[in-house]
Amino acid sequence: MSQPAGRSVLADFAAALAGGSLKCVDLTNTLSPDFPVIVLPPEFGACAPFRMEEVSRYDANGPAWYWNAISMNEHTGTHFDAPAHWVTGRDLPSNTVDAVPPADFLAPAVVINITREAAADADFVLTRDFLEGWEQANGLIPPRHWIALRTDWYKKVGTPDYLNMQEDGAHSPGPDAGAMDFLVHERDCVGLAVETVGTDAGQASHFNPPFPAHSILHGNGRYGLQCLRNLDQLPTFGAIIVACPLKIEGGSGSPLRVIAIIEEDAA
Repeated sequence: MSQPAGRSVLADFAAALAGGSLKCVDLTNTLSPDFPVIVLPPEFGACAPFRMEEVSRYDANGPAWYWNAISMNEHTGTHFDAPAHWVTGRDLPSNTVDAVPPADFLAPAVVINITREAAADADFVLTRDFLEGWEQANGLIPPRHWIALRTDWYKKVGTPDYLNMQEDGAHSPGPDAGAMDFLVHERDCVGLAVETVGTDAGQASHFNPPFPAHSILHGNGRYGLQCLRNLDQLPTFGAIIVACPLKIEGGSGSPLRVIAIIEEDAA
């Protein structure tokens, strides 16, 4: 639809931001050496935590500047999963973070609230039946949206309950294969965005097939966002998520700053 003479969609957007009718919500956890990373069985490689070493701070090493050397795994803290992260996506085109189309870094979101279910059962499994029931109550999930699972899990950051490691591994909510097939193939989602440390449930290694979120998302060129916060500040429909990973050559993922743009009175 054309705009009236002298106006444009971007001009209206800029005016709304400047005028305060749109606001930004920070969906990113603070990256620090204390932020937990996913724990894999000991026979596999470990995910390195964030490390930071001061180079200079207005001192003899640099009298007028402050900077640090940092190191981390690509999948540390609030982070983005590209298709190449999983074996199912290894042969797809544009499958690494430097090759993902930039337009995919900005997309609308549907927020699905499963806080009650996750509070009652840390191993709550999101199914197709649940999603179809959710749609009956809330409306159809539009295509090319992030599916953001609100669990309020971010409120556990800083406690052992965030990773929720027990003798048999981690316990956290996530989808099964039926839910992922539905979201990818029938609702054409951009990807899955979660507040937990991974897009899959903590016990997803025992699912059939194992790790269905990673397998189905990345095998179909879709993305993952993990370790988000503040999804409780977003409306069910109407938020725009901006998630731009670092442009790492051949990278499988990246820590990043994720924001959402919402209308001031939307939440």
